[in-house]
Amino acid sequence: MSIPTKIEEQVTELLSSINQNLPSDMELELEGYYDRGFFVTKKRYAVINDGVITVKGLELVRRDWAPVAKKTQENVLEAILKDASPKKAKKIVKNIIDKLNKGEVENEDLVIHTKLTKKPENYKQIAPHVIAAEKLRLHGQKVTSGSIIRYIITKGKGPISKRAEPVEYIEDKEYDPEYYIQNQVLPATLRILEAIGYSEEQIMNNEKQTSLDSFF
Repeated sequence: MSIPTKIEEQVTELLSSINQNLPSDMELELEGYYDRGFFVTKKRYAVINDGVITVKGLELVRRDWAPVAKKTQENVLEAILKDASPKKAKKIVKNIIDKLNKGEVENEDLVIHTKLTKKPENYKQIAPHVIAAEKLRLHGQKVTSGSIIRYIITKGKGPISKRAEPVEYIEDKEYDPEYYIQNQVLPATLRILEAIGYSEEQIMNNEKQTSLDSFF
């Protein structure tokens, strides 16, 4: 992206003005110029420059989220930053929610990876990955501190943690679409969509958003 000289001069003047009022051991530096971007919070944002998206503090870079959440978030970011289309971003989320409800999402996109930080028997709080680890042990597998547990939340009665099934032994059990919608896809995308004017109600009920469409 070619930056006009006038803008570069204005940015330099702004930085100089701000730094003059900062303590001597502090200095504000220019990170870069970007075509488009948005901030969820000051440490959670996404920007694009020459077609390359840079993401900070969002679920895309976390291992303990299912691929369905990461992929949906990535597609939403591309719709907003590359295509400048909030409407397309909303449609992407709505479509994946429909697919989850219809049982059309493959198991490989639902696997959650969580690392054990201690032996399963030493956990006081019974989290899903701990339950899945215990089920692995019942099948004769060795699991200990440092093991990566791969599991899917399945349909059934009882708390979510009790319904965590190791991928290796999920057999014919079906995934729980409500869990993946409410605990994976929506949390990963709502913070982005809310930043551009959409609410969960608008997404789930297919209501229109008007506040920022004209901006893009």
